[in-house]
Amino acid sequence: MLTRQIHRIVSLTITVVMVMGCQQSPEQNVTTPTRDAEQNAQQNKVIIYQVFTRLFGNTNTTNKPWGTIEENGVGKFADFSPKALNEIRKLGVSHVWYTGVPHHASVTDYSAFGIQPDDPDVVKGRAGSPYAVRDYYNVDPDLAVDPTRRLAEFEALIQRTHDAGLKVIIDIVPNHVARRYESLTRPETTFGIHDDTTVTYHKNNNFYYLPGEKFEIPDFTSQTEPLGGEAHPLVDGEFDEFPARWTGNGASKAKPDVNDWYETVKINYGVSPGSVNAFPAFPDSLSSDATLQQHANFWRGKTVPDSWIKFRDIALYWLDKGVDGFRYDMAEMVPVAFWSYLNSAIKQVNPDALLLAEVYQPALYRDYIHLGKMDYLYDKVDFYDSLKRIMQGNGNVSALDNIQQQYADIAPHMLHFLENHDEQRIASQNFAGDPLKGKPALVVSALISASPMLIYFGQEVGEDGSEALGFGQPTRTSIFDYGGVPAHQRWMNNGAFDGGALSEDEAALRDYYFRVLNIARTHPVASSGEYRSLQCTMLVDGMSDDPFVFAFQRHTESAQLISVSNFYSEKAVEVTLTVPDITQLDDSQRGAAIFTDLLSDTTHASHKIGGKRIIQLKLEPLQSVILSR
Repeated sequence: MLTRQIHRIVSLTITVVMVMGCQQSPEQNVTTPTRDAEQNAQQNKVIIYQVFTRLFGNTNTTNKPWGTIEENGVGKFADFSPKALNEIRKLGVSHVWYTGVPHHASVTDYSAFGIQPDDPDVVKGRAGSPYAVRDYYNVDPDLAVDPTRRLAEFEALIQRTHDAGLKVIIDIVPNHVARRYESLTRPETTFGIHDDTTVTYHKNNNFYYLPGEKFEIPDFTSQTEPLGGEAHPLVDGEFDEFPARWTGNGASKAKPDVNDWYETVKINYGVSPGSVNAFPAFPDSLSSDATLQQHANFWRGKTVPDSWIKFRDIALYWLDKGVDGFRYDMAEMVPVAFWSYLNSAIKQVNPDALLLAEVYQPALYRDYIHLGKMDYLYDKVDFYDSLKRIMQGNGNVSALDNIQQQYADIAPHMLHFLENHDEQRIASQNFAGDPLKGKPALVVSALISASPMLIYFGQEVGEDGSEALGFGQPTRTSIFDYGGVPAHQRWMNNGAFDGGALSEDEAALRDYYFRVLNIARTHPVASSGEYRSLQCTMLVDGMSDDPFVFAFQRHTESAQLISVSNFYSEKAVEVTLTVPDITQLDDSQRGAAIFTDLLSDTTHASHKIGGKRIIQLKLEPLQSVILSR
């Protein structure tokens, strides 16, 4: 029996070499950390848990379309109990990204607390977009048990988060603010109060203007109509803004289109409408390997536009409150030079601050990392988009290997995710229709490189985002409306945070996330080491180049992982894998070596035949193995 098995292995090994003809050199497959990544290397991988703060603790299950805060309920800072935070940490998480913390525009009336009501004509939804910030020096009153103490309640949450062994990330939205931005906490910092509104542009104006023109409300559709058509004293088709200002997405017209970011106003960073910069250019000394200190030294004493100073002061204010990092919304719409100025200033105060940017243009990635001094960028365009197509059954896993090699030099800087507040839920019908289809993608995303991994709350229990809550549409959990998140609420179990109301399938899915994320968080090769593709040394059901089975190796001198994932949802596969030996790991050049699957605790024997090590596996639909020695 053993002799027959060995002959089969030898035969399959020869077939691999003959069919594939694809012996790539290690240099083509190695993920090499950049200088900054090496200097800032952490012992464990960064795992970020994004929570939409307003929704996380809400136990109300009404979910009435366009429901008020009283009808649909709202979560509070206080809902993040020590128990809740400890359960998040045990999932393998290192950082919590509290989305929607800064005070943003909302239709809910807080005038009793001295907060001027917002006009529904320039608010999306009833709860409002968290990316239409109206006061950067305070937090959203929705989130506080006592709105008069809302900042103190958030400071207490920061302390509870730290006590749980977690770090805190919040949003900074540098490209735009709410149309009615007014800081009640620090009135002297309000954007635009010193602007010259008689001109379209001045380098120290915070906004761009349309002199002599009055702002006009866009022509709404039935879907975007304020409050879903409900009567309201302020829904009158008017908003007092003269002169009109450019809209957040750069629309330079007094009457923006309904598809523009009409609820926001674009910030001016000293870039004229003709794209002339009113700030110093990068000198040659600030090349790709310049240090943060060199960047900070360059900006010291330089004259920069007023908006730069305002956002620097905002970031430093939150660092002083104990915040450990920032997620920058639409960072690519703001000059790279500003990020050099801001991020080097932040790192002078907190060298360990985590700086994550939303950038969607791959051609800009290296500039925002090397010159803008970002720690991490979204790996959406290319990696996430490719994974989504594969999960939907119309992609090819070869794209993942190509992307990994294309971005090998910056791979540790690229944040991986399968869901966030902008993207469709995996379980939604417009994405995969089944949360289990995210399982192999989770393994690949979490382990293919040293990059951080982001999980969106509810993802780990299969939330499908099917609620139609008003302005926000199903498939994405709404960020504009009041509501509850059903699968997440079952895990929350009325504040027990023990998963007691989850279905058996939901609990099993969460356990799978627990296993994968903790492997990614703690295994020695997950946050360092080299990547090597195994696509060229693999047969699937005796054939090469299978579009839905993906294999790779990660290794250091003392440890290795081999990951093989089957993206087929209804097909089991037989895999024969030729694995390169890591010399330091091998006690013998002959005989079997035993690998353990860290997901199932089962063992798999490999055999050294003709100088090659062979592993045979059977993978069930959507199964992955993570093999370690």
